[in-house]
Amino acid sequence: MQTKILLPEAQMPTHWYNVVADMPTPPDPYLGPDGRPVPPEAMAAIFPMSLIEQEVSAERWVAIPEEVREALRLWRPSPLYRAHRLEAALNTPAKIYYKNEAVSPAGSHKPNTAVAQAWFNKQAGIKRLTTETGAGQWGCSLALAGQMFGLEVRVYMVKVSYEQKPYRRSLMQTWGAEVFPSPTEMTGAGRQILAAHADSPGSLGIAISEAVEEAAGREDTNYALGSVLNHVLLHQTIIGEEAKKQLALVGDYPDMVFAPCGGGSNFGGIAFPFFADKAAGKQVRLVAVEPSSCPTLTRGVYAYDWGDAVGLTPLMHMYTLGHDFMPPGIHAGGLRYHGDSALVSKLYNEGLIEAMAVPQLETFEAGVLFARSEGILPAPESCHAIAATVREAQECARTGEPKTLLFNLSGHGHFDMTSYDRYLSGELENFEYPEAAIKESLQHLPKVG
Repeated sequence: MQTKILLPEAQMPTHWYNVVADMPTPPDPYLGPDGRPVPPEAMAAIFPMSLIEQEVSAERWVAIPEEVREALRLWRPSPLYRAHRLEAALNTPAKIYYKNEAVSPAGSHKPNTAVAQAWFNKQAGIKRLTTETGAGQWGCSLALAGQMFGLEVRVYMVKVSYEQKPYRRSLMQTWGAEVFPSPTEMTGAGRQILAAHADSPGSLGIAISEAVEEAAGREDTNYALGSVLNHVLLHQTIIGEEAKKQLALVGDYPDMVFAPCGGGSNFGGIAFPFFADKAAGKQVRLVAVEPSSCPTLTRGVYAYDWGDAVGLTPLMHMYTLGHDFMPPGIHAGGLRYHGDSALVSKLYNEGLIEAMAVPQLETFEAGVLFARSEGILPAPESCHAIAATVREAQECARTGEPKTLLFNLSGHGHFDMTSYDRYLSGELENFEYPEAAIKESLQHLPKVG
């Protein structure tokens, strides 16, 4: 029984897959405050033209520069595992596979786009990058990429995570990045938030505002984003492309693909290459899994909204809980962004992908089961996909249907032991975000048109 399915480095994909080429209707444009489409060059204040071109491209395949592929070879191709022990623990006829993105230096899938963004910015003559980070995987990944390509990196880290995850901060600093708890007094956006809420725990929307503001104000500095935007999801599709090749090596193909979904890069990375098959008529279900404490797809509205808290970004047509949504402090494991990728949102709105929300305790229960079965301690984000996969495998045990299930193990949980400690000691609880709080946040959506 084969456990690890490996690709040689020579078979690492040479191109990223652009899902836009196979979408039945084109993505909706980004809008300015006046409700008119934002021209691509308007984004040049914070992004290099090469990434802007990827952002608006409809080409099916985008070449991965050789220098980027050379950096990716440190951990790619990542292994695909057959979860024999988990299958046995669940006594299921289902076959379970997982793509192990925890093998990257930062311990998650995020470096796949970090090294690409850093390289394209380096080619454009940029010296510094600013960014935000929540649980810390993205900040660590950009710090790593900045070190690889000689760029300074400044990270605005959501304050509640900054305090709960000191070792993520230490890892960023080890790779040379500056890290500050957001909101800060260093930016107008931060000062505005602190004036209204002196004890603000922070949010990704706030941290994005701070990072974007700084990047827009310095010619030597650009902004890098870890999820949501089209070019970020594009870079992550190397995950699904490799998975398809690896499954072909063992003559298998998934009935269902699961991935955690916060901003969308985790899900898009593994699911979009399979959407190409779905668009061509293949029967495959693609399921985005989010926390019930931040239920963007399952309880948000499909509307134009800002990507940040104070309205510095263009308006994006996405599922949103409102740009001033404040996620609960009890859930600091990522997947806490107020909106979702415009591409993921459009596919979900058109019924081409699925979404489900799972409660916190179920995710940690699934993570512990996975760790005790497969030996890998999963990141809390990854636990969402594991929980959904376990549900489906248990249903297969009930019906006897031998489905093939694939999920993205997007990272390890070695820096998340505080959360596991709280789960194991019974301190964690389920949290359904109150409907009244969602309705209040949605009252502040921008008026378009």
